[in-house]
Amino acid sequence: MRILIVDDEEIVRESLSSWLREDGYEVNAVESGIKALEEIQKNPYDVMLIDMKMPEMDGLQLLERVKKIKPETVMVIITAYPTVDTAVKAMKEGAYDYIVKPFNPEEISLVIKKIEEYLKLSRENILLKKQIFKGYSLHDIISKNPKMQEIFELIKKVAPTDSTVLIQGESGTGKELVARAIHGESKRKDKPFIVLSCSALTESLLESELFGYEKGAFTGADTQRMGKIELANGGTLFLDEIGDIPPKFQLDLLRVLEEKEFRRIGGTDVIKVDVRFIAATNRNLDEMVKEGRFRDDLYYRLKVVPIYIPPLRERREDIPLLINHFIEILNIETGKRVKRVSEKAMKYLIEYDYPGNVRELRNIIERAIILAEGDTITEAEIIFEKPCLETKDDSLEEAEKKHIIYILEKYGYNIQKAASALKIDRTTLYNKMKKYGLKKSEDE
Repeated sequence: MRILIVDDEEIVRESLSSWLREDGYEVNAVESGIKALEEIQKNPYDVMLIDMKMPEMDGLQLLERVKKIKPETVMVIITAYPTVDTAVKAMKEGAYDYIVKPFNPEEISLVIKKIEEYLKLSRENILLKKQIFKGYSLHDIISKNPKMQEIFELIKKVAPTDSTVLIQGESGTGKELVARAIHGESKRKDKPFIVLSCSALTESLLESELFGYEKGAFTGADTQRMGKIELANGGTLFLDEIGDIPPKFQLDLLRVLEEKEFRRIGGTDVIKVDVRFIAATNRNLDEMVKEGRFRDDLYYRLKVVPIYIPPLRERREDIPLLINHFIEILNIETGKRVKRVSEKAMKYLIEYDYPGNVRELRNIIERAIILAEGDTITEAEIIFEKPCLETKDDSLEEAEKKHIIYILEKYGYNIQKAASALKIDRTTLYNKMKKYGLKKSEDE
């Protein structure tokens, strides 16, 4: 935790700072309320220990000002004149607690440990809320890209209807997140949102997952089981990777979409349902229809409202926003305190092409946060699955040159580190640099 001490007595500032640093906290101290306000504008602090009686601005005045500009900061009042009125007023103004002078290190440690536990629970609660409502609100989809803004507007228009939606886009672009946003903005938001991934399921498994089955319908069917359609009744059924469903099953699905009724496997009763269908795929269904691998009638039934999500490389302006979002979430999950990404690391992150899209970016940031030693992610912690090698020249020689440039820049032209990363010796790297005319610029 970062702690700021505000007290006009030097001995108090020094003793408090020393005790808290021994407990492992990052501590700074200033002598007045004015200096404190300047400091919190420059650096974030989790906790402030504020003396009640100070010239120019007293503790309560400072507390009131901080609450307006940094409401998340936990504040503790220090006073040599304890009264019930003082305590009540401090708590009313938003103080977490108050400490009476003279105090001892154990007392200070106990109060700070209580605050640490409070902040931990508070952050876990924020994370829990984010997980519970993740994707159920349109505002949880982070983007300032114009194409994505158009998608947001389309979601608002289509959500109140029962129209079937087909979401297309590369793997990792956030198709399920868009489906959840549609559900979350609809009149069905309080009803179930059921997901069925159609990939890697055999026809028989897909049938039992979707329709359910009666007891004794087949070997191993010891009890009756409801399928995903029935579980989604009143809500939304999200069919992920719809392009992977077998040809015979496509007709069964078409009937359900058109008639909103079905029979369980081994059953005779017709079950009517009120379900909103949303499908998603990373395949080119147009091509599959032309090749006869996907029914055209099912395709057009699914594609009442089509939504195409652009890949991350086509909306690079979103990368810094997403990075900040992931840092906030992953700090809570990992217990780390990363605050920023270095300029060079951010440059690498923005220039990379992300074949795995947003999902890959999250993985890269999670790995970087785990590897980071301080509060800043540097280029050394950024590890891509494969480097960005965009070039009009497809030759192996050009690819090698591009890759060497990428590694040299990543390690700040540190030859030892670059050679180690490339798994070659320094002499070989020097020879290749000479061959391709690579050298560190004077600016660098």
